[in-house]
Amino acid sequence: MPSGTGAGNQGESERHLEESIASVREALTGLRYGSVQLTVHEGRVVQIDVTEKRRLKPN
Repeated sequence: MPSGTGAGNQGESERHLEESIASVREALTGLRYGSVQLTVHEGRVVQIDVTEKRRLKPN
């Protein structure tokens, strides 16, 4: 583990986690059909992809 890790980095990590959870919650708001995919690098969420599916009614 790098020598710079400690309580400060733990607080930053927790803040990032809370922000990530808020972003996922926002992505899910209003999504009726579809998927949410998270991309994680080195233990951090770096990307959120939302795919929405729309069901069409037959004519």
